[in-house]
Amino acid sequence: MKDLIERKEYVDKLLSYKDKDLIKVVTGLRRSGKSTLLSMFRNRLISNGVKSEQTQLYNYELPENYLNKTWDEIYFEIKSKLITEKENYIFLDEIQNIQYFEKLVDGLYATENIDVYITGSNANLLSSELATLLSGRYIEISILPFSFAEYLKYRGIDYDNKYLNYEALFYDFVNETSLPKGVELREVGFDKIYEYLEALYATIIEKDITQRYKINDKRAFNNVIKFVASNIGSQMSPSSISKALKADRQSVHHATVEKFISYLVDSFVFYCVHRFDIKGKKQLATQEKYYLVDLGLLNVLVGRDRLSNRGHILENVVYLELLRRGYKIWTGTLRDAEIDFIVKNRTGEIEYYQVSWEFSNQETEKREFAALEKIKDNYPKYLLTTESFTQNRAGIIQKNVFEWLLERKR
Repeated sequence: MKDLIERKEYVDKLLSYKDKDLIKVVTGLRRSGKSTLLSMFRNRLISNGVKSEQTQLYNYELPENYLNKTWDEIYFEIKSKLITEKENYIFLDEIQNIQYFEKLVDGLYATENIDVYITGSNANLLSSELATLLSGRYIEISILPFSFAEYLKYRGIDYDNKYLNYEALFYDFVNETSLPKGVELREVGFDKIYEYLEALYATIIEKDITQRYKINDKRAFNNVIKFVASNIGSQMSPSSISKALKADRQSVHHATVEKFISYLVDSFVFYCVHRFDIKGKKQLATQEKYYLVDLGLLNVLVGRDRLSNRGHILENVVYLELLRRGYKIWTGTLRDAEIDFIVKNRTGEIEYYQVSWEFSNQETEKREFAALEKIKDNYPKYLLTTESFTQNRAGIIQKNVFEWLLERKR
């Protein structure tokens, strides 16, 4: 097995909050690398001089760590192992499995010389009593699967080599998986990756969603999942999904569709992007877009013919990369044009992104530039394509999307 790829941006973020009076909450899809991140960060602390006895790491996916134990019993067990007069670093992995976990976290946070780090696979972790109890006292770090750069790094590919066949490598990336454990399996064949994704998907759907929310109509739930997965990057609403399913003789009420989608978003399977009216400068409440956390899951959800819509696949990858770079993201609308992404970067400045696989003809090229040309402000505008030869026009910067994905500078 290859060495682990250090998730540098996430480790550095945790380091920046080390010993700060905040609980560090790491969220993300099951198997996206949260447990590995805690281990990496713990190892970094130890290599920086922290004694291993000052750290405690508990994996609450393992029943033996929490079954038949109350939250206060776990609290006193942790407390009994503290090193007095030293800073102690407590790592609690998948903490949502503990009943009344928020009381445990609050108790540890209130204890002197403890720096607390927790992970969870559901956004409800922060919309539960924990958020109320710890209002203003936690920082959330949302982790995503491997980026294109991390994927290539894992494969030992020097992506500074300008003669690489980026397109072929990109197809590998989106065809297989970006989930770290799944990428490890590529050496034993695609079948093993598929089996891994199938098992992971079943666990997320059954354990994290169906059981948690007591979903009885599993067929309807699966129909909604497959519909959204088949239409990533397209505007949709609960009502439009309900109508489309009804036309296909699958009856699911729009209120049920709305609930199902919220469960999928809370479990980090899909990410929702709201529309923004560029001229009216306001967020719109309907016709959102959804993007999938890992495109390898499309093999399980849609099948191998999924790459027929390369444009939306590329758009999905760009969306996740913008998210990794810490941007706030909307999809933009003008009276007669759509902008794929409006973002606010870390300094609060606005940028526009249009994504197109390639210019198959002059009409496509004209259309992609025209949408950005209609925006009458001076904020940066980018057109990302797979074209090798790029051009700038009317202040719009065209970039090769593969090179953009591999930019080192953030």
